Amino acid sequence: MKRNPMGSRLADGLGLAYVGAVYVFLLLPIVIIVLMSLNAGEFLTFPPQGISLRWFGTLFANEAFMRAIGTSLKIAAIATVCSTVIGVTGALYVVRYATRFREGLRLLLMLPLMLPEILTAIALLFFLYASGIGTRTMFGLVVGHVLVTLPYVFTNVASTLYNQDASLEQAARSLGASPVRAFMRVTLPLIKSGIITGALFAFVISFDLFNMSLLLKGIGMTTLPLQLFDYLRWDFDPTAAAVSTVSILLTLAVVIVIDRTVGLRSLRFG
Repeated sequence: MKRNPMGSRLADGLGLAYVGAVYVFLLLPIVIIVLMSLNAGEFLTFPPQGISLRWFGTLFANEAFMRAIGTSLKIAAIATVCSTVIGVTGALYVVRYATRFREGLRLLLMLPLMLPEILTAIALLFFLYASGIGTRTMFGLVVGHVLVTLPYVFTNVASTLYNQDASLEQAARSLGASPVRAFMRVTLPLIKSGIITGALFAFVISFDLFNMSLLLKGIGMTTLPLQLFDYLRWDFDPTAAAVSTVSILLTLAVVIVIDRTVGLRSLRFG
């Protein structure tokens, strides 16, 4: 059966147009935000009234925003370390050792990703007050961020483990290596890409969490998304766009790090 060249070209053209429309839909808001952050005018408008970096200077001179950025970076770093340790340990157990309860454990570790974030935050808030911990410290906020970011680390590491041959570690142990040495010398280098990818995703997601931070933050504590939300209630200048641009650049930096360390083509999910 002969293939119609005209129909084939039309189908390819429609496919390219569809992909292009999807990219425009995804990237156009980002481009608009970046352009608005460069606005020389006094208000958050588009198109920009000239090009200027003045609002980035205003952002970095704002103590509230700088304090919020520091808090977000601190919480994201702690949550990333905790979720990476728990996620790697959980993935190793579920993939290599769990038998009878494997699917149940996998579902339990993935549950925060399946539930709405606001419901998880409310449930954790009730638990913190019922247990007497409350929200006076950063503990509850860190726990909330770990709950949300843990599934991303677990998914990436488990996916990497499923694609590795467990007999390699067994061979190392049969040659006299201890379990810890076999893991450090054989398994860890093989799953390094999943660990790095999961940790970087966890950091970016924790840095931008809003609902969890809104309900679990302590008195006098605020993260960057919360500070931006409060700022937009009273001010409508391009400083807000400058904050968003900084977050976009942070995410872009993470993507570049992933590409340079493990390669974007090596990412596997699920």
